[in-house]
Amino acid sequence: MNAVELRNVSLTLGDRTILTGIGLDIAMGEFIGVLGPNGSGKTTLMRAILGLVPPSHGSIHVLGRPATRGNPAIGYMPQARHFASDLRLSGRDFVASVSNGHRLGLPVQGRTARAEMEHALRLVGAQELARRPLAELSGGERQRLLLAQALIGKPQLLLLDEPLISLDPHRQQEVVDLVRTLKADLGIAVLFSAHDVNALLGAIDKVLYLGSGQAALGTSDEVITGPVLSRLYGSHIDVVRAGGRIFVMSGSCCAEAEEHRHESAPTGRQPRHSGHA
Repeated sequence: MNAVELRNVSLTLGDRTILTGIGLDIAMGEFIGVLGPNGSGKTTLMRAILGLVPPSHGSIHVLGRPATRGNPAIGYMPQARHFASDLRLSGRDFVASVSNGHRLGLPVQGRTARAEMEHALRLVGAQELARRPLAELSGGERQRLLLAQALIGKPQLLLLDEPLISLDPHRQQEVVDLVRTLKADLGIAVLFSAHDVNALLGAIDKVLYLGSGQAALGTSDEVITGPVLSRLYGSHIDVVRAGGRIFVMSGSCCAEAEEHRHESAPTGRQPRHSGHA
């Protein structure tokens, strides 16, 4: 059984076609880096896997079943993150809030829910962080709490939408290393979208690169090439490898260095909670 299967999938938002005729398989236990230029459909694809964006054509299966809104087997960290307005709320209360729905900061937990929360905090090494107010935590520390939220319920698939945004390189590496460890220890599949492939090199199994309504899935050496990316960007692209890093160049500019834009901007909180869809 694959973690995700897309069969001739097309996705549209309003009158805009995002992806067309996509077919791919993502196996259980794979760590996939999801890349592509701004507006290429990284977030839209994740929301489709969550059952929030139905395909206009084709089918999406998750863990052997049609993609369905509210699937508890998926842990989700959205790009648009919502923290409580009262940052004196403790990290533990913030994580616990996902156990009983939308009333962020007002958790009423039973024994099972408390045990699940403590297990998730242990997995990400955030037991001590969870005792502190959110206001005292750095961006990287809050990311650990958000990841703990996504792990509540013991999901088999993690969808992480740009978890490295606004983190310095050291904190980025900490997040990538943590997710790689979780993937290996739990045997789960991970789709991890990022703006720059270099943060993920050495951790991912494959790259899923999106662009011009198309997709390419394979190892970084197979996918991040001039011919493949020229097709996906719709313009001539050069790929330069130097010093263990990959640079995707359009003319004299780095094509991946442009300001990030969220191609589908959901309003309000996600169904159920921010950790799961």
